[in-house]
Amino acid sequence: MCLPMRIAFAITRAASVDSTWTTIHLAQAALARGDAVRFIEPWDYEIDTRGRLIARAHAFDRPSDAEHIAGALVHRSALRRYVDLERIELLLLRAAPLNPGLLSFAEIAKERGVPVVNDPAGLLRVSHKGWLASLQGVRLPTTLVTRSRASCHVFAQGQPDGIIVKPARGSGGRDVSRVLRADAVGLDAAFDRARAGGDGYVVVQQYLPEAEWGEKRLIWLDGAVIGGYLRRRAPGEFRHNLKRGGQAEHTEITSEDTALAAEISPHLVRAGVRLAGLDVIGSYLIEVNALNPGGAFHADRLSGSRLGEEILDRLTHRPEEQRTSWALPAP
Repeated sequence: MCLPMRIAFAITRAASVDSTWTTIHLAQAALARGDAVRFIEPWDYEIDTRGRLIARAHAFDRPSDAEHIAGALVHRSALRRYVDLERIELLLLRAAPLNPGLLSFAEIAKERGVPVVNDPAGLLRVSHKGWLASLQGVRLPTTLVTRSRASCHVFAQGQPDGIIVKPARGSGGRDVSRVLRADAVGLDAAFDRARAGGDGYVVVQQYLPEAEWGEKRLIWLDGAVIGGYLRRRAPGEFRHNLKRGGQAEHTEITSEDTALAAEISPHLVRAGVRLAGLDVIGSYLIEVNALNPGGAFHADRLSGSRLGEEILDRLTHRPEEQRTSWALPAP
């Protein structure tokens, strides 16, 4: 009989979750197989007087459905327990936007032997869209990463279908604009929004007409695509994000999808990324989401797959020896 695992999710804010999030989907799968789950917000960490890394976490120890888990987090009704983070067996980083404090504590946990997914230092690199734009041998739309308004105008003149302007750090479609080639005033406004919405760097990409048919979210794990779904944008909207009214639909994983994954995989592996969401339009890779890669819930719902369980099985191992409690040791 397998012993239960001790799994912790580092999240941005408990009040923001909902039952469709992959984070909740993974937690539900972990509880269903008998694991103990803890959710930790950025302000929950402490270094005690002995130098131990501890946290006051939202605790779940019994199987539960996604609605109950999400509701207990949103309303802060879950039990709160202090845990010794050096005794957990998997720390999953599920935090967007990027939180420097959370990454710092995750790096400490990693240095003390805790398996951390994804690698904190790797996340810092991969979460900046300049990282993807810098890679060789990966099929990307024509992309510029800059702080120069003039460079954006020059780039736009060479793109007959217009451009997409977005922050170099950002998520969820915030501060993202589509601009037509001749709209110089619109480009200035889009540039200002994108620059203010991130770290000052702006990403400008050619607009791909294939976007009219939707955008795939591929779920990438340890070098392979294990599932995915199609995001169809809402009428009158150019963004495919579900938070912007997009609809999730079933899709097939094609040979072109697996070829794209093969192109990006060596770069993700080198960065210590094990789990990521790949956004694909047509035959081009648009973005990599490694901060809180989603999609498992919708892929399972639409395809009948069990990706939540598969992801956990791949990320964890179950040693047979008896393990000690993950509660704080006596002072």
